Amino acid sequence: MSRFRSIWRASLDATKRALKWNAEDLIPPSEKYIFGFNSKEQLKRWHLYSDSEYGGMSSASLEIKDAENGARGVFYGNLSSDIAEGSNWKMNRSGFCGMRSKKFDGFIDLDAYDTIAFNIKGDGRCYISTIYTENWVNSPGQEEDNSWQAFVFVPKDNWYIAKIPLERYLPTWRGNVIDVNLEMNPSRVVGMSLSVNAEICAPGAKSGPGDFNVEIDWIKALRTRQ
Repeated sequence: MSRFRSIWRASLDATKRALKWNAEDLIPPSEKYIFGFNSKEQLKRWHLYSDSEYGGMSSASLEIKDAENGARGVFYGNLSSDIAEGSNWKMNRSGFCGMRSKKFDGFIDLDAYDTIAFNIKGDGRCYISTIYTENWVNSPGQEEDNSWQAFVFVPKDNWYIAKIPLERYLPTWRGNVIDVNLEMNPSRVVGMSLSVNAEICAPGAKSGPGDFNVEIDWIKALRTRQ
């Protein structure tokens, strides 16, 4: 009987330990790795675009750069305000290039995070970070992903971790901020992009036509608030 009682108590204790939970175990990590730019394979997750698709003359490339502290992605090119001769496109503005991630297999959930961070080395220009989310409400006349944009100003020639609170991202349509009562759904992120525009920039940033060059190590989501 005493042996049975000992076994029963041991089983009961094990059950209690299994049922006992710690709130900290339910809290996601303080950061979530989204993209790396340290190999050619990782760069295949992105595609490039520019005004050249619509008659413009800008160009962009995305390549791997080997350095002493490891490989990095380099997004570079030239912004031009010129229009190709004989173009049939009617462009409102030229001088833009971007790199957009291919759509995720489903979506990623960033609901537990409040900030997007880039480990980046820039050229003094202002870049535009875009988050694409699953469409809750269609954009005007379109059935496409909702897009949210925020500026990323990166000091020249120094590695820098740029942190952008999600609340700073504004709803946009075709690059223009739209006045709608719409909240981002961070639990349904389907893609991201980083772009540069010759005309659009933050105060103090380099602007205008010409070369651009930015090195990228990684993109993460951070939880900065407890």
